[in-house]
Amino acid sequence: MVDRTVKTLMAENGVAGMAVGITVDGRRFIFNYGLADKEKATPVTADTLFEIGSVSKTFTATLGAYAEAKGALAFSDAASEHMRELAGSAFDHINVLELGTYTAGGLPLQFPGEVSNSTLTRYFRGWRPGYEPGTYRVYSNPSIGLFGTLAAASLRTPFPELMEDTLFPALGLVNSYIRVPETEMKDYAFGYNKQNNPVRVSPGALDAQAYGVKTTAADLLRFVEVNIDSSGLEPSLKKAIGATQIGYYRIGDTFQSLGWELYAWPARLDTLLHGNSSDMAMKSHAVAPLVPPQKPAENVFLNKTGSTGGFGAYAAFVPTRRIGVVLLANRNYPIPERVKAAYSILKMLDTVSQDERHR
Repeated sequence: MVDRTVKTLMAENGVAGMAVGITVDGRRFIFNYGLADKEKATPVTADTLFEIGSVSKTFTATLGAYAEAKGALAFSDAASEHMRELAGSAFDHINVLELGTYTAGGLPLQFPGEVSNSTLTRYFRGWRPGYEPGTYRVYSNPSIGLFGTLAAASLRTPFPELMEDTLFPALGLVNSYIRVPETEMKDYAFGYNKQNNPVRVSPGALDAQAYGVKTTAADLLRFVEVNIDSSGLEPSLKKAIGATQIGYYRIGDTFQSLGWELYAWPARLDTLLHGNSSDMAMKSHAVAPLVPPQKPAENVFLNKTGSTGGFGAYAAFVPTRRIGVVLLANRNYPIPERVKAAYSILKMLDTVSQDERHR
């Protein structure tokens, strides 16, 4: 069924290469398809690195929650407490959690083109919120990017080093990078843009925090597996995982956590398509704060999409059912197609899992 679903998806969307991982009741399966590099006819293998775009935000969220679990920061802290250069700006009145949940008051989807890492502080100091913090969700790279920056500052280590030397190893990841080493470049897939030209992600302001992770299907599946069962992790990281799996704000059927978006399971496909729509990504939406934070139901479906110019990724899982799926592709193909494919795979896994438990 995975073969049929993925091969159809690739053919209909002109995808050169994909890697798919599924987990069910602690068993894992990896499937590789097509080409990582069309020019050299290099096949996708277990070692192929894909850009995962905004799925990176779930790692940044985990790092921020880890900093909170370690006592380095509190979600209720004003952003400017951890970045002195922002003292006296709007960020005196915006807290860390609001940055991590895109509710800081309307930070834009992307930085203006002229903003670079060297001019970030000036941009943030000059920015004025369009909404009262905590009232509207506006999906935003600058917002989660600043969240990650503050987490790293609180832990007194540069963000890339924290990810590569602390978080990835603690999660059991062995082929995940912010900066792909020269020795691993041979396994780094090329993405293909709308013109079918080979591309890789370009440097940008807070790119590492918002969309900078490159990883394999096996490593991303491992991340999903420890999100399903975090019992083997050290206590602070286990607590951090829990903090990324509870809703802080609600927008209709969508519960916004840190990094992940949550839904009651079983979920309707149209609910997930709406929650992952361009409308949710591009427009502002009034939110209902969840105090205390809460899950949408006993059984929760968590997901996150991610894209760069030449790559498309998706991760989804249901912890209580012990099922999960990751889709990595070297084309930025339509998000609804990713959601539909993952949904059909997860429904199949859920049926298999339930049948086995009742034998």
